[in-house]
Amino acid sequence: MSSARFMELALYHAAFGYYERAPRPIGRRGDFFTSVSVGPLFGGLLAFQCSEWLAELEAQKPRLETLHLVEAGAHDGQLAADILGWLQRHRPALLERIEYLIIEPSARRRAWQEETLRNFAPRVRWLEALPKSPASQLEAAPGCHPSPALRAPSPLVGQGETDEVRGEVSANPQSAIHDPQFTGVIFSNELLDAFPVHRLGWDAKNRAWFEWAVESRGDAFEWTRLPLVPDSPLLKPQSAICNPQLQAVLPDGYTIELCPAAETWWRNAALSLARGWLLAIDYGLTDDDWLRPERPHGTLRAYRDHHANSDLLANPGEQDLTAHVNFSAIQRAGESAGMRTLAFEPQFRFLTRALDAARRPAANFGEWTTEQTSRFATLTHPDHLGGVFRVLTQER
Repeated sequence: MSSARFMELALYHAAFGYYERAPRPIGRRGDFFTSVSVGPLFGGLLAFQCSEWLAELEAQKPRLETLHLVEAGAHDGQLAADILGWLQRHRPALLERIEYLIIEPSARRRAWQEETLRNFAPRVRWLEALPKSPASQLEAAPGCHPSPALRAPSPLVGQGETDEVRGEVSANPQSAIHDPQFTGVIFSNELLDAFPVHRLGWDAKNRAWFEWAVESRGDAFEWTRLPLVPDSPLLKPQSAICNPQLQAVLPDGYTIELCPAAETWWRNAALSLARGWLLAIDYGLTDDDWLRPERPHGTLRAYRDHHANSDLLANPGEQDLTAHVNFSAIQRAGESAGMRTLAFEPQFRFLTRALDAARRPAANFGEWTTEQTSRFATLTHPDHLGGVFRVLTQER
């Protein structure tokens, strides 16, 4: 099977997938540390920034009936709770106008989110996937159940991505979204890095790319090489990996990851947005940084107990698998759907700018404490979370 299919099974299998098993704690006691682990300040700053954007929409068109905050990849719902809690305390009138939507194909993960968000039940609805048409949008939560087939906690299935996560690329991903459904903000925090990726390797002797696939031998999984046909959808002619000058210097076995599923999801999210903003916070690279000599084995890695594991095929379902996001590809996907890129920047710059606005006398962000100062430093330190994570913001 392709690496994308292996990653899909290892992370999202309904019974044995890493993200489908009992909730794994995030933070010092878990397998990895996120900005949400630092405390509610991260969600508060996101809520403030979103409230500023939504106020801008209302100023342009005051008669808007419903504003949307759409979160994809909500994990256990803690970020949603932090955002809704801040809005409840500091923007109650705006909160009455907001519908908070969580895109969640997994019934199990949705149950965890419902428990976390029980105090905000009237304000939250769930969708299995991005809507395909007006009739499919905003279904009431009790009637939504994923099919018995594999479903991912990130919205990989439901609008054209199925073929991609199984090793193929959809020929016409834009056809999946018929009409824009949302006015507001669609955002994700550490979602795109969890989409299944294809691993390509370079055969220097034959001057050709091949795909790293996975096969079982006895009780273990091993990597094996599968040839790629020259017209494979994974080998886009305009891609840097098809540059003859670059190929001439690549060492044998040089490995990269491609994630057409993430690009398709982002494009479909853009097409579902009538007016507003797309926001992604994640770790990743640009085209200029993607092919570097210090990354001969790519960026796909495994994490368990805060330790990276180079054996990506070991203990499937018991360790996290994640790869860097190609933000240049994501940016192009949004722009191809009519979005305008506002910023691509480190997290420290995004949060610092939000805090500067939040500290204005009329902003009503809330009391600022020494504890918040400490948390803000953790979120923005350039050598840690502030520099590792990047923020892509696009607007329609």
